[in-house]
Amino acid sequence: MTIIEHLEELRSRIIRMLIAFCVAAVVAWFLYNPILSFLIMPLRHLPQAAKIIKGSGALIVTSPTEPLFIRLKVVSFSALALALPVVLWEVWRFIAPGLYANEKRYAIPFVGSALALFVGGVGLAFWTLPAALHFLTAFSGSSIQLLPRASEYLSFVMLLILAFGVAFEFPLGLLALSLMGVIPSRKLRAWRRPAWVVILVLAGFLTPAQDPITQVLLAAPMAILYEATIIIARVLKR
Repeated sequence: MTIIEHLEELRSRIIRMLIAFCVAAVVAWFLYNPILSFLIMPLRHLPQAAKIIKGSGALIVTSPTEPLFIRLKVVSFSALALALPVVLWEVWRFIAPGLYANEKRYAIPFVGSALALFVGGVGLAFWTLPAALHFLTAFSGSSIQLLPRASEYLSFVMLLILAFGVAFEFPLGLLALSLMGVIPSRKLRAWRRPAWVVILVLAGFLTPAQDPITQVLLAAPMAILYEATIIIARVLKR
C-alpha cells in the first residue's frame, strides 16, 4: 500500500471509531442516571456517608450550567468505555496487514486481553476508591464536613478509573513489542529494577488523588503484570 492508501485506510478506521463512539454516547445519554449512581457509590462507603449523601440531598453544583457539562462529561466518559471494543478492533485491523501470518492469530486474544485488563483496572479503581477517599477525608477533622462538588468529585473518579484502566494496558503493549522482536524478553528481565522505579513514578503521575494508598495499589498490580509479561513472552517465543 502507498502512503495515500495507508492514510485512506486510517481515515476509514477513525470514522468507524467515531461512529461507534456516537452510538455509545446515545446509549450512555439514556443510561445517565444509573451511571451517575454507580460513580457516586464509593461515597456511600465513607463513615460520614449519611451526612454527605442524605444531608445535602445529593452532590452539589454551584452554577446553572454545571449540570449540563456534568452530563456531557459523564456521557463522553461512558461512551469511550462502551466503544472500547470497537476501537481496539479497528486499531488491530489497521496494524494487522503489517504483521506476519503467525502474528495475526493473536487478534482475538489481543482484543480480549485488552478488554479484560481494562475491566480489571476499572474494578481495582473502584475497590481502592473508598480507601483513598477515607484516607484523604481523614485529615479534615471533626469540625469540617465534606460536601463534594459534583463536577470535581466526578472528574476525580473518572480520571482515577481512566488511569487504572490505561495503566493495566501497559503490559499488553510490552508483550506486543516483545512478540514483534522490538523488546526481547531478556531485555525485560534485565530492565526489571528500572522498570519497577518507572512503574512507581507512573503510578504517582497517573493517580489524581496523589495519596500513597492509591499509588501503591496501582503500582503493585502493574509490577505483577510486568513479571507476568516476561513469563508469557518467553512461553510464546518458544
